[in-house]
Amino acid sequence: MSDAVGVNRRNDGIRDAPQMEMTPGARRAGQSVFTWTDLLVPLLCAAAVGAYASYLATANLDSIVQKAVEPGAVLRQTLDHLQISLLVAVLVMAIAVPLGVLVTRRPFQWVSPGILAVANAGQAAPSVGLLAIIGIFYIGLWAVVAILTLYSVLPVLRNTIVGLQQVDAGVKDAARGMGMSGAGILFRVELPLAIPIIGAGARTALVLAVATVAFGDYIGAGGLGGLLFGSIKLGRNEVLVLASLLIAVLALLVDWAAGLIQRGFTPRGIR
Repeated sequence: MSDAVGVNRRNDGIRDAPQMEMTPGARRAGQSVFTWTDLLVPLLCAAAVGAYASYLATANLDSIVQKAVEPGAVLRQTLDHLQISLLVAVLVMAIAVPLGVLVTRRPFQWVSPGILAVANAGQAAPSVGLLAIIGIFYIGLWAVVAILTLYSVLPVLRNTIVGLQQVDAGVKDAARGMGMSGAGILFRVELPLAIPIIGAGARTALVLAVATVAFGDYIGAGGLGGLLFGSIKLGRNEVLVLASLLIAVLALLVDWAAGLIQRGFTPRGIR
């Protein structure tokens, strides 16, 4: 009977013991793709552009500056700049990710060290110098897109290779033991686990493209480069600040949007 009493007391103690509750931070961890703090970047960007636009509207500007900061012309150049940047980003992802996947497959793994070495060395090449060389032979939008794609593909390719290589072999073996095919392991295991690293490379390439597109003005690509370098030639600091501010805001917003997309594609457990 004493043994039965002891068992009952232990059971009562288990029932009476306070249950462990998950903290609010633990409940939120890895759950939400978008939170209220994600609004800070676009709001700050809008506030900065709005404040400077208000200053330009009330400042005493000469006719050259007034023509340069005309809203329709500035909006057109900004959209051209964004269009070129997004075109470069799409081409970079379409080239770098499949190529990175290819060289991490068993028949082509011997190529990956060489590609990583080329990618690391290629990042040291000055983008302005490459644009100048290409400009000797070709000018216009596609010349800039080609050189910026070639330049920006390197960080994404490097991160794709590294991201896929860091996936634990035991995880892949477990997936294979569950009967997954090679394609199933790639798309349902390897790529989802590599997305944080691939996404970091893509965001670097995007910001790099937005910042470098301005130099394409030298070979007739359009964008905010005309506003930026025109203001330097004419010595109009108001226009220089506007062009620099818009390029910085575009870079921040593109990185912000890419971060949300990366978070959305990242498996919930590793966000």
